[in-house]
Amino acid sequence: MTVTIALAGDTMLGRGVAQRLEDTSDPAELFDEGVRDVLAGADLVLLNLECCISTRGSRWDPVGKPFHFRAPPHAAGMLARLGVDCVTLANNHALDYGYEALLDTRDHLAAAGVLSVGAGVDLAQARRAAVLEASGLRVGVLGVTDHPDEFAATDDRPGVNYVPLELGVPEWLAKSVAELRDVADVAIVTPHWGPNMTARPVPHVRQAAKALLECGASLVAGHSAHVFHGVEGPVLYDMGDFVDDYIVDPDLRNDLGLIFLVTLDEQGPVRLRAVPIALDFCYTRLATGREAEWIRRRFAGACAEFGTQVSEELTVSLR
Repeated sequence: MTVTIALAGDTMLGRGVAQRLEDTSDPAELFDEGVRDVLAGADLVLLNLECCISTRGSRWDPVGKPFHFRAPPHAAGMLARLGVDCVTLANNHALDYGYEALLDTRDHLAAAGVLSVGAGVDLAQARRAAVLEASGLRVGVLGVTDHPDEFAATDDRPGVNYVPLELGVPEWLAKSVAELRDVADVAIVTPHWGPNMTARPVPHVRQAAKALLECGASLVAGHSAHVFHGVEGPVLYDMGDFVDDYIVDPDLRNDLGLIFLVTLDEQGPVRLRAVPIALDFCYTRLATGREAEWIRRRFAGACAEFGTQVSEELTVSLR
């Protein structure tokens, strides 16, 4: 028995996207039919939610933080209607509007039937994994982030599951991954790691990925760069962006991305198929023509740097 999980990267529902969602929770306002069909064809859907969902709170304004993202409460319902099963909140925008908004985010998602990992009311909750099930296969999901340290949850303060991965994978995280394998057939670690706007993973990200696999992770699915990176074995170094209102870099083309469809069985990942997407302003559609060809070339080239072969259909064997 195999299960297909759809994985998408940074999903920003604030600012201009929030304005588009002001009076609706219809996913068709943000995603074309092709994108919606891709997700509907998967058994499970997981993404990185890079905003809070709340009407409460005030901006978290440490020195050097220029962006704050907040979506309306019914954005959680939009994600549910899109077919999203689980999101990670372990990132540098979960606390954009403070503790109240973070806790609201978890509550709104839970009320909509969407699981969340990577952040919580305290350290224990932030570190807690989720276990999803499809066709009898138990899929564990653990979210972590290597920035910012100011957002870190503590024993008596809400926050994210922060770990300074540039220093390596700590013993507690290795134990968390091993424990997840005890209760799930497949363990997915989804880290928000490394700097923005890079074409390939920085050294500490590659080192951390290897360590997470050694700890027992079946699949590592990363995000943060806003640009998709290559695949190396069961490691998706960066899944790029999924929906946003961001400025487009003319060289890195953060407006062109991928949805990753990973087929799993009880032994872990079997294969990956990447689906090209194009991000217009606050709207994501399937990529076609020159856009799709650019994505194919870049993805094949990025994977080749790691010795990974990609077929014409953007399929990669993971076993």
